[in-house]
Amino acid sequence: MNLYFSPDACSLAPHIVLRELALPFRLVRVDNRRKITADGADFLAINPKGYVAALELDDGQVLTEGPAILQYLVDLEPRAGLAPANGSWPRVRLQEMLNFVSSEIHGGLGWLFNDEFPEATQALIRQKLFKRLGLLNRTLEQQDYLLGATFSVADAYLFTVLRWTTGFAIDLAQWPALARFQARIAQRQAVQAALAAEAASS
Repeated sequence: MNLYFSPDACSLAPHIVLRELALPFRLVRVDNRRKITADGADFLAINPKGYVAALELDDGQVLTEGPAILQYLVDLEPRAGLAPANGSWPRVRLQEMLNFVSSEIHGGLGWLFNDEFPEATQALIRQKLFKRLGLLNRTLEQQDYLLGATFSVADAYLFTVLRWTTGFAIDLAQWPALARFQARIAQRQAVQAALAAEAASS
């Protein structure tokens, strides 16, 4: 498998999960501005959407969209326990959480990358985002991980997008349980290995 990634992008989540599952893969860096891979390929020919993450399978098929990639990966190694069994009610809860992180946290932070928005619009985006962060903080006050007592792919995804808060001067100390969550996930061996590999590609 080839994982197409850019440093500090949401592709970090499937990168972490690939390492958690100890699956064989090749890491391929993408220049997000030029849409060219590190080996000179046209990334738009691989993923016409033009953004990472993209997972190219051994048969040549390409899967995009982080939540879909994450669930595909965990079903390759279900015994690893990074997701509830496919078709179960707990799996539906995982899908619910992945969608929430995607639309409300990833999406909310994503809007802040657009510096053309006036200050008033930026303030409204932050106001909505902070409400969502407060909700997650209340969840994580009760449990260590998004789904309960064990790490899942949803935690890898949330950890990834929350790393962007520092670039927008959003201090997670406002939400102590979220700050503890970030510190907890950062200690995982697979997380540290993924971050080191991405930094080495720079």
